[in-house]
Amino acid sequence: MDRSSQIIRTSWIGIIANVLLAGFKAAVGILASSVAIVMDAVNNLSDALSSVITIVGTKLSQRPPDRKHPFGFGRIEYFSAIIIAVIVLSAGVTSLIESVKKIFDPTAPSYTTTTLVVIVVAIVAKLILGQYVKRKGEQLRSDALIASGSDALFDAVITLATLVSAGIMLLWGVSLDGILGALISIVIIKAGIEMLASPVNELLGTSITADFAKQIQKEVAGFEGVHGVFDLILHNYGPDVKIGSLHINVYDTMSAHEIHGLTRRITMHMVEHHNIVMTVGVYAIATGDNRCAQLQSKVMQTLAAHKDIVQVHGFYYSEKEKFLSVDVVPDVAVHDDAAFVSQLIGEIHPLVPGIQVNIVVDHNYSE
Repeated sequence: MDRSSQIIRTSWIGIIANVLLAGFKAAVGILASSVAIVMDAVNNLSDALSSVITIVGTKLSQRPPDRKHPFGFGRIEYFSAIIIAVIVLSAGVTSLIESVKKIFDPTAPSYTTTTLVVIVVAIVAKLILGQYVKRKGEQLRSDALIASGSDALFDAVITLATLVSAGIMLLWGVSLDGILGALISIVIIKAGIEMLASPVNELLGTSITADFAKQIQKEVAGFEGVHGVFDLILHNYGPDVKIGSLHINVYDTMSAHEIHGLTRRITMHMVEHHNIVMTVGVYAIATGDNRCAQLQSKVMQTLAAHKDIVQVHGFYYSEKEKFLSVDVVPDVAVHDDAAFVSQLIGEIHPLVPGIQVNIVVDHNYSE
């Protein structure tokens, strides 16, 4: 079963569980003539909404690419997660408002055996459902499922807090309903904001992790003929689709045919192992004892020794044009790229008189 099918199946389990719980509450509420329990049953039906949103979002994200959306619709999953996170956040704010009201105007709880049974069943069911859905969301890298599972868990926690505070009120006459509710509401609001941050960051374009970047660089560096991997950039178009680019160092003695074969093997590896559509650029390392190799050694060593430079690569020299270019990755302490480039050119010019020097500032796009 593929990832999308597992997400949809998990969401259906959430819908079915909420409907069954709602049916149980409604039946008990009708038999006990309790309007509160019947209304709680209706609330359970609304809880299934997050699962419905997840299913709709997953289905839409599976639409094939078209002319206007050549990379597909995978990012729709992030919108689903945002909607569910907003629902959780709204529930937290509403709960906080009601809890603050109870702090200033506490009311004595009135529970019957029937209502206690319903509450306990609801807590257990929601805890099991929430843990299952959230765990599946983490396994499948689905922000929508994680948010949906968290929503169910928070429902259980709120209900449990209400039950505990009612017990304390009945035993010792101390009302903690509002205080506990307010504390839990703050936790829910914080969690809602965190849930919202993850999909929003994905839409904005978050950086890949340092570990994943190192893994990609190590795999590419393992290909015969590759003598350095640089400028790794990945764009996320959904959990299953990534578009990226990188540069590799090769010796200038390689033929165009050999370079073509090498880059083709790398791109095929990226698709097969990571589902990344990767573009591979090439930097040539000057070999032999010629002017280009001498300039390369002199310039690269000088820049690599600079305290504000993390990495140097992409050296290029044209004897005909009297032109020299090199890429540098500055330290995070460098904030003014233009001033930094001007400083570096001033340091390099005396080493290569009569040659136009171009310094290109690159940045690290992984964590």
